[in-house]
Amino acid sequence: MKAIILAGGSGTRLWPLSRRNYPKQFLKINSDLSLLQQTAERALKILSWNDIVVMTNREYRFHVKSDMSSLPSAGGAVFANTILEPSARNTAPAIALGIAYCCDRLGAGANEVIFVCPSDHVIRPDERFAEYIRCAGRIAQEGYIVTFGVTPDRPETGYGYIKKGRRHSLPGCDDFFEVEAFAEKPDAETAKKYLGGGYLWNSGMFAFTIGDMAGEINRYAPEIGAMLELGFEEIARRFNELPDLSIDYAVMEKSAKVATLPLDLYWNDIGSWDSLYDVLEKNEDGNVAVGDVSMLDTKNCLIMGSKRLISTIGMEDCLIVETEDALLISKKGETQKVKDLVCRMKENARNEIEEHVTSYRPWGSFTVLEEGPRYKIKRIVVNPNEKLSLQMHYHRSEHWVVVKGTAKVLIGEKEIIIHENESVYVPKSTLHRLENPGKVSLEIIEVQNGEYLGEDDIIRTDDRYGRDKQE
Repeated sequence: MKAIILAGGSGTRLWPLSRRNYPKQFLKINSDLSLLQQTAERALKILSWNDIVVMTNREYRFHVKSDMSSLPSAGGAVFANTILEPSARNTAPAIALGIAYCCDRLGAGANEVIFVCPSDHVIRPDERFAEYIRCAGRIAQEGYIVTFGVTPDRPETGYGYIKKGRRHSLPGCDDFFEVEAFAEKPDAETAKKYLGGGYLWNSGMFAFTIGDMAGEINRYAPEIGAMLELGFEEIARRFNELPDLSIDYAVMEKSAKVATLPLDLYWNDIGSWDSLYDVLEKNEDGNVAVGDVSMLDTKNCLIMGSKRLISTIGMEDCLIVETEDALLISKKGETQKVKDLVCRMKENARNEIEEHVTSYRPWGSFTVLEEGPRYKIKRIVVNPNEKLSLQMHYHRSEHWVVVKGTAKVLIGEKEIIIHENESVYVPKSTLHRLENPGKVSLEIIEVQNGEYLGEDDIIRTDDRYGRDKQE
């Protein structure tokens, strides 16, 4: 069995915590591990390290590498099985690309079972879920394409639904069902009918053999099927030519081979702030408080702070999320509309939906402390033994002050070492590089000055990470 973890989503419904440049699958919300890391750990209950593939996009490749390689089970190994989608073409082309990768790069054959799952769900207990994956593998080997259904405990309007059909059984496995129908996200009244009508939530997780899924893709989505036969390199090269189709629409809703395996455990796709509230531990008043929070006569609220003290009086059934540059306040039950709010801000070109005040790079991170006309001040953290690209700027000069650690700096042809409370000046249009040669993190304060201070004023001539300008 191989696992394909889908980790390319932008997670707009959890704004302002989740941003396009650092979406929810990389956040450590309910654990010391990110949601992606938790997903990988669940798969590792039954699979080996080399049987796991993560599919993402170019923007997130370093986040994936960092998260996966820092797992305890990695043993210090660099994670290699990352597929970069050339563009966003939905789940059907993505799964076809993943199948081709497993065949061409991992030696999988037609009878190999593939387990596909998103990277941002909360599922517990892990051991019970591992048993479900094993059962789904056995069901898939009987010729079914398996979708994992979740027994609903409320009339949820944020999920698609699966209607169970005829019951089947295999020795040692929970019963599974043929799928009678798929249903889109319902309104409130319809969701109430689904609750007791033999419907399951559609979790977006699947298991199938390569041969069966390839056959159904050829039958119902021939444009994708024809490409699948060409192999991984050719699909990747011509990925933009593939239709933008979900696997549900392309195959699952049409195939006669689809079965559903009901999950009797805790599952949450963290698709909204209301969903996150359900996951987190609450106090005796039903409140979830993260950060510096002081509450009086407050009940059933989710309050997440960053650096400020947040105080509430007489609040009930509310959501308050504060980051360094944004504040979201909402009634509980209304948080599915956050996506609409983000779309409106996107129309107004608000940078707050794109990135946090702190931005992460493969070498470390930087935080914008202050900016104004012709100047910007950053705190830069460079991880041990990492270095920035050899670069220059046409429109700005930079002044670096070391506050922690030791920096190796190349400016033009001159290389120098600077220590705490020492500084160096980088003129405009001068090649330079910052490096941390030490064993502790390097922290510097950078003061930029010039007529243009955007991240795209970076001309790279050498970069160990193979990046373009502002990555």
